[in-house]
Amino acid sequence: MQTNSKTDFWQTTHYEFKRDNGHCLLNTISGDFSLVAKTQFEPEAQYDQCGLFARIDRNNWIKCSTEFESLELSRLGSVVTNLGFSDWASQNINSAVTSMWYRLSRTGEDFLIENSSDGTDWSQMRITHLHQLEKTIDVGLYACSPVGDGFHCTFDNIRFSKSVW
Repeated sequence: MQTNSKTDFWQTTHYEFKRDNGHCLLNTISGDFSLVAKTQFEPEAQYDQCGLFARIDRNNWIKCSTEFESLELSRLGSVVTNLGFSDWASQNINSAVTSMWYRLSRTGEDFLIENSSDGTDWSQMRITHLHQLEKTIDVGLYACSPVGDGFHCTFDNIRFSKSVW
């Protein structure tokens, strides 16, 4: 995936702006599921990011990714947007990390977000809830370049399955 500049997903909170123009490749899924994908990325500018995305509409969605901050520091994190307000949960990781596995699992209206360096041993990033979830949701891959001119990332080992959660 090659991103365009000034692309992002964020709604209102703290930064006072709304952006809903990131790049996505989504499938409509009903019921409980798990989505796994491995990302590989070569960030070029601050906030370049790629990972998994689950979307009801512009005001209700989830993303998880590694977001580039500087040559030394990146953020492994997730954003959950409910009712038009985004939050951001993150932890620092070394910017030398240029590959990450993600798993997003749904059970009912709740979601488990996990990451892995090898696709075998998983670490919980977050358990969250989407308030306006119905039977179906659009789920898949996403990437953004909020301030840069774009960057290149790849996704492989993409698997949909019954929820492992």
